Amino acid sequence: MNTLGNIFRITTYGESHGPAMGVVIDGCPAGLEIDIEFVQKEMARRRPGQSDISSPRNETDEIEILSGVYEGKSIGSPISIVIKNKDQQSKDYNTLEKTFRPSHADYTYYEKYGIRDHRGGGRSSARETANWVAAGAIAKLFLKTKGIYIHAFVKQIGNISLNKNYDSLDLNTTDNYITRCPDAELDKQMQAAILQVKEEGDTLGGIIQCVAQNVPVGLGEPVFGKLQAALAAAMMGINAAKGFEIGSGFFAASKKGSEHNDIFENIGGHITTKTNNSGGIQGGISNGMPIWFNVAFKPVSSIKIPQNTIDQVGNNKEIQISGRHDPCVVPRAVPIVEALTALVLADYYLLAKTQN
Repeated sequence: MNTLGNIFRITTYGESHGPAMGVVIDGCPAGLEIDIEFVQKEMARRRPGQSDISSPRNETDEIEILSGVYEGKSIGSPISIVIKNKDQQSKDYNTLEKTFRPSHADYTYYEKYGIRDHRGGGRSSARETANWVAAGAIAKLFLKTKGIYIHAFVKQIGNISLNKNYDSLDLNTTDNYITRCPDAELDKQMQAAILQVKEEGDTLGGIIQCVAQNVPVGLGEPVFGKLQAALAAAMMGINAAKGFEIGSGFFAASKKGSEHNDIFENIGGHITTKTNNSGGIQGGISNGMPIWFNVAFKPVSSIKIPQNTIDQVGNNKEIQISGRHDPCVVPRAVPIVEALTALVLADYYLLAKTQN
């Protein structure tokens, strides 16, 4: 499955160490102004080599639009975007050609297809997410015309957690912090923790929180196609994602209904709720409140500490992974979470319009 979406739909291609990555966006409404500078800025937020806490792979991630845009606007035909790979170092993976890395997709991919591209993980590499961010930037431009905005930020790295509600934070400042945690003190602590595990040859995981504001009432379906289900499916498609919870999530399991229910109120003819434990979605349909959810990421599997594993014929092996890898993928995953959220919301916005 290389396609996501129903109306606003993307299909992606490319491998980590192939000549290029790419995405075709189908269903983008005609007449949308395509701000190339904005798209490129979104790509820069995801690219490796941003700081000492990210992979040193040096990809500029410059996009080239091959179709679907004329004189700066979408024309209703498929928008094709290509992103050239320029800094592959495939030799770093020579020792992994017939050996499976623990907790990677190597073993399962090989068992499913009988063949795999071992160079950087091939199609299963997080390099694929460059396609999503490029397409997500187009979706963001569409949502902006509807007044919908999306902000994600790092809520936790390892055991260092930001215990503040999203509405008490200035989410426009997130990118001012290296870890993308919008708290100066915790940002420093998280940086230190990441640099420490990097020195040890190890890795850390964490949690990203995402907030979509000004989402209208009525997006999503009441049975299959619930909005939270579509968001969950998209988020769980991200490399290293291991958990998804919307609104109060697992915390709700410890509450009574009288404590957890979001009470409706009418303020000057505007229907709202006093709390937002539902995360902006009730019965699978957006209720007009901000949509908020958390995505949990495991520690990056590529560690430099020696590990036991097996090769393709089942022999026991010991490996020590070299190459360029993130000691913590979470800060770079912030624009990826935003991009996928934008793709889902753009798709469901257009779906809702077909039902009016």
